[in-house]
Amino acid sequence: MRLLSVIKKENVDLEKQVNKLNNFLVLHKSIKLVLTIVFFGTISQLKAQDRVPFDQGKKYILANVKVTGKISYNEQTVVTFAGLEKGQEVTIPGEEISNAVKKLGKLGLFSDIDFYINKTEGDSIFLELNINELPKLSEVKFVGIKKNKTEPLIKDNGLTKGKIVNENLVTTTKNYIENKYKKDGFYNTKVTINTIADTTEGNNVKMLVKIDKGEKIKIKEIVFHGNEKFTDAKLRGAMKDTKQINRLRILKSSKFISAKYKEDLVKIIDKYKEKGYRDARIVSDSVTYLKEQDKLAIAITVEEGHKYYFGNIKFLGNTIYSDQGLSRMLGIKKGDVYNGVLLEKRIADKSKPDGEDITNLYQNNGYLFSNINAVEVKTANDTIDFEIRVTEGPLAYFNKITVVGNDKTNDKVIYRELRTKPGQKYSKEELVRTIREIGQLGFFDPEAIDPKFKNVDAGAGTVDIEYNLVEKGSSQIELQGGYGGGGFIGTLGLSFNNFSVRNLFNKEAYKPLPMGDGQKVALRLQGSTYFQTYSLSFSEPWFGGKKPVQFSSSFAYSKQFAGSQFSYGVDKSKSFNIISLSAGIAKRLSVPDDFFVLSQSVAFQFYDLNNYNTGLFRNFSNGSSRNLSYTVGLTRNNKGVNPIFPTYGSEFSVMGKFTLPYSLFNGIDYADLKNQAEYKKRNNGTTAISGSNGDIQPGEYYNDAGQKVETYQEAGIDQGKIDQKKFNWLEYYKIKFKADWFTKIYGKLVLRSLGEFGYLGTYNKDRGMVPFERFYVGGDGLANYAQDGRETIQLRGYPNNSLSSNVGGTIYNKFSLEMRYPITLKSAASIYVLSFLEAGQAYDTFRQYNPFALKRSAGAGLRIFMPAFGLLGIDFGYGFDALTGESKAHGMETHFIIGQQF
Repeated sequence: MRLLSVIKKENVDLEKQVNKLNNFLVLHKSIKLVLTIVFFGTISQLKAQDRVPFDQGKKYILANVKVTGKISYNEQTVVTFAGLEKGQEVTIPGEEISNAVKKLGKLGLFSDIDFYINKTEGDSIFLELNINELPKLSEVKFVGIKKNKTEPLIKDNGLTKGKIVNENLVTTTKNYIENKYKKDGFYNTKVTINTIADTTEGNNVKMLVKIDKGEKIKIKEIVFHGNEKFTDAKLRGAMKDTKQINRLRILKSSKFISAKYKEDLVKIIDKYKEKGYRDARIVSDSVTYLKEQDKLAIAITVEEGHKYYFGNIKFLGNTIYSDQGLSRMLGIKKGDVYNGVLLEKRIADKSKPDGEDITNLYQNNGYLFSNINAVEVKTANDTIDFEIRVTEGPLAYFNKITVVGNDKTNDKVIYRELRTKPGQKYSKEELVRTIREIGQLGFFDPEAIDPKFKNVDAGAGTVDIEYNLVEKGSSQIELQGGYGGGGFIGTLGLSFNNFSVRNLFNKEAYKPLPMGDGQKVALRLQGSTYFQTYSLSFSEPWFGGKKPVQFSSSFAYSKQFAGSQFSYGVDKSKSFNIISLSAGIAKRLSVPDDFFVLSQSVAFQFYDLNNYNTGLFRNFSNGSSRNLSYTVGLTRNNKGVNPIFPTYGSEFSVMGKFTLPYSLFNGIDYADLKNQAEYKKRNNGTTAISGSNGDIQPGEYYNDAGQKVETYQEAGIDQGKIDQKKFNWLEYYKIKFKADWFTKIYGKLVLRSLGEFGYLGTYNKDRGMVPFERFYVGGDGLANYAQDGRETIQLRGYPNNSLSSNVGGTIYNKFSLEMRYPITLKSAASIYVLSFLEAGQAYDTFRQYNPFALKRSAGAGLRIFMPAFGLLGIDFGYGFDALTGESKAHGMETHFIIGQQF
């Protein structure tokens, strides 16, 4: 406390009184009061009665308080804050001024509070209050952490614009951030906070927060005390996310995370409960920072208790389901080792919203208000008797069902997918299924779908459901360039996945295009010096508007050119034109269950070859071919909820593609054609030897006159005409099977298991296999520009199409295991990393088929899905087996993924 006294020196007694006042104020350290006494006139002019010692105080009438300094508040407002009023009796020095300083100080708005005496007139006193207002925060900037991590820190510390900046704010913010990161294992976090005057505004400052997290501290050791039934290793194994340093462990780090550590303490007790030790508990635990080693040591003391067994289990209050039925659902018998974790899951599995437990059994059948509790009623020695007390409550029905958040998508598109209809009996299963169906639409963020219960009325037995949705972009644009197919390829693709055909002629609906009816329209243009491809497709998921019957159609045109034999350019005299048309219907079934979809389609392709003597078309290089096919498929898909990153469920599909058996009724003797292809017997009785795939091989050729000639053409054999007859209308059948599983391993870690099989066959072996519809295995799985019915099968770690012959296989196998972990699943961008093991191979004939002779690979990759651009990704694969012509493992391959299915 300081006292500045400016007085006239003529009177020594008065100076002594000032010293006494100094001493008085020093004793009151809680008050920051600068009292400057300025008297007008000389001391000799003061009356004797005015000379009152200061330590006794003198009473005045407050005539005025003048406010000076750096302030933005009104002068009278500040005086009111101080609790002073004009005309008030005050004592100098006294409690009134001290209280005024305290009141202003408690406001936390000012840095200096100084009172001065300007003058006195008789019993009146004129004071001056000089204060400096604390600066306000105009901006806060964080350095050292990612931008998406700053918002929680700003919110938790209240660092909003206009916030008063004082030492307390700076200190508490610094301590909060350091403690927050220490809880997450960053024990060496250092935070520095600086304030800088904001020259663009008045009394404002900018705050710069520098955060140096340092490295997460690792756990040197986890030691247990009091454990006899389980070893330290087993208890450490129960801790899923808290691990001590182990160089052999790859998937889990040894970094300390406070929140995960607390969860793992519960898992230790669960480990005991699973094995019958109901009374197990953690007596104490400690986390010690070993500063010299910069590591942590964890010590946990447990009390194990005795091992227990289940005794009698009795059900009470159940009238809807029998004791026997509930007992089968519970799956626990008398004499079983006590397992508290299993008992809890069988009553109500909180980890699975659609789990097979007693609570869901009731809630899936309308009993929303049901309540099931397992109560211990008797413990004798090592046996525990239970009562499963069931409160069934009344049946509940869905009442009002609403949807909010769909700004672009029309209500009908969502409501037709809802399985929770007003008036229907409440079913948790149907609620979970509805969430899946909305997520599968692809128009909303599946991670943000939130069904909120409104107006839950147990008396009336009704519940309102409000589905809260977050719309995301559903249209995509593909604009890319790259090298493939022998040259530079440019692609322009437009996909409108929530289109509205009925509003095509409604000008007001163009924002910028008519959207909202759930239809899909896709336009794709692709070309290079070797080919041009144009395609247009349309699908309506609810054809007719009343049932989930999807109608789809497509049109495509492609023109391809062969490469020049004499240069690296293109030979436009060798062309291959393809026109494709298709239409199909897919209907959701109700038997065996409504996850099944039956799809049927009819497609027609017209192939026109002009001197295109490459690959399988070496002989059939001129002419045309027609492909009229019928495809039927049965699919069961219960993957959910997010189509980009499914965490559970599976997809099974079997598909058959068939053409008409033309050889039964077109009158062509294909056996004779086959003999011609094998150089039918000549006048001298010589038969030439045919090669594989019906190719003409060198041999002895004779013309009709019996003269030996050099070529089969001179012998009168026109392979092109033969192939034209064989392939005028394509005849084949194709069978494919695919099984795809998704299993949540732990937390967000998901395992995808995939198996595929395909076979291309022929009705008439004399007619032979068609040169279309082949399987090409290996590489990124992208079809590129080919339109000849071929199917490209992804198998990473090898070059594209390298696991098939040059002309494609007629049979293939593929198996894949893929471990996926999401980085983010937000609507703006979904990102996940993956690792994979794959094996597969294509074969030319069934005789060559060996499902155990497969090419193997392993690797890792990254996927990014953005609504505007679709799926993008990169894979790094290592091929463990040698390809034809190689003597050792193929090695590394990098694959770029653009627009591939999830």
